[in-house]
Amino acid sequence: MSASALAAQHCEPCAKGASPLSTQEARRMLKEVKGWDLTDDGKSLEQEFLMKDFVAARDLINEITEAAQAEDHHPDLHLTDYRKLRIVLSTHSIGGLSKNDFILAAKIDDLPKNLKG
Repeated sequence: MSASALAAQHCEPCAKGASPLSTQEARRMLKEVKGWDLTDDGKSLEQEFLMKDFVAARDLINEITEAAQAEDHHPDLHLTDYRKLRIVLSTHSIGGLSKNDFILAAKIDDLPKNLKG
């Protein structure tokens, strides 16, 4: 499955008692999204962007907010040094990664970004 195929999908609520993806499954799906890394504990995806300036960071946060609201799947967003934006994706209800995290990562990949040149 390609990133564009993931981006065309929609997040679905995890079934009660669902298990997070195994590290092997997460690594396989990681190949479908660009620039994302697994955290050391394997329970989250993360990516960091160095934006052009504070306004560019705010604009990307707003774009992510819209995508997250539409999917009802919300990342942790960390803005530091006024333009360094780190995005962390995890499915909190299952304590790890689900397909939803990769779907939202693909959607974030498709958003316009005004990065430091």
